[in-house]
Amino acid sequence: MTSPKSSRKRSGKVGLPPGSLVYTGDKTDRPFEITTTIYNEQEYRVTTHKFFRECPLLSQEATGVTWINVNGLHHTRNLEELGECFHLHPLVLEDILNTDQRPKMDDYGDYLFIVLKLLRSREGLPGIAAEQLSLILGNNYVISLHENHEDVLALIRERLQTGKGRLRRSGADYLAYSLVDLIVDQYFVILEDLGEIIEDLETEVVSSPTPATLSQIHRLKREMIMLRKSVWPLREVISRLLRSESPLITGTTALYLKDVYDHVIQIIDNIETFRDILSGLLDIYLSSVSNRLNEVMKVLTIIATIFIPLTFIAGVYGMNFKYMPELEWPWGYFLILSVMLLVALLMLLFFKQKGWIGPGRTL
Repeated sequence: MTSPKSSRKRSGKVGLPPGSLVYTGDKTDRPFEITTTIYNEQEYRVTTHKFFRECPLLSQEATGVTWINVNGLHHTRNLEELGECFHLHPLVLEDILNTDQRPKMDDYGDYLFIVLKLLRSREGLPGIAAEQLSLILGNNYVISLHENHEDVLALIRERLQTGKGRLRRSGADYLAYSLVDLIVDQYFVILEDLGEIIEDLETEVVSSPTPATLSQIHRLKREMIMLRKSVWPLREVISRLLRSESPLITGTTALYLKDVYDHVIQIIDNIETFRDILSGLLDIYLSSVSNRLNEVMKVLTIIATIFIPLTFIAGVYGMNFKYMPELEWPWGYFLILSVMLLVALLMLLFFKQKGWIGPGRTL
């Protein structure tokens, strides 16, 4: 979700030529780390680096698949070395550093450039954390680049280490598919959490809505907008990968990408359903508040209506005329009180007969 703060970050690029490397993410002092994984069916080797000049063209030297995972994008000089090492187009490096990119896929011939949005729940905090994940798929290598040092791709690394599944027996395109599939599966986790929150919110809106309920509805609607902006373009990305004639995508991997495409469609349907539910909850909240106000107004109206004739009687006998026979009667005071009580009871019986008060009604 683009906020005014993130919009201001792009102001630093105004007037610069295309391909200028300006990092638009959050400033941080976290170290820059490169993890290189080389694997095939028999071999699995992991090394870490601090600079790309320590990392030669492993994609050309390795006998299997090379996966280079980059944590942190704030050191632009290291990204320049990455571009030199793998002969990346300057626009690719620029898009990597522009962390508010829309999900997309660009075909540069020798490699494919893919931008995704990695979403995860904030631990102990409301809302969803969004992070850009950039993938570069080459002939026998995959480069993944993201801002956060949390090992969000640990599941893929664990599968490589244990040799589970097809990863160790497949090429770089299958690794890229696995990373995309991991991102899409994370969307399902987010939707499950949101579904539980929305279910609880439905009960709260009907039973006891409060201003905090309205704030939560608006927060969820904003998160749905962010989800929609992250997932809708992804459908186009997967579709382009399926239609691509690039030799980097094999027919076997294309079958798996079709499954990811179906998952993306399912996620989009769930997002649209949740958006409709939240819009309905907003209407229900407004109706509930209006009904509660109507009940309060009805109570006040009934009380006022009962006291109108009583006030009239009290006003008549409150006049300071000298000749008022009832004032001289010994039982006049008790008679007037009895008349007032009788009028109030008759009015209550009339309201009950009309169905305005009674069982199930609030007074």
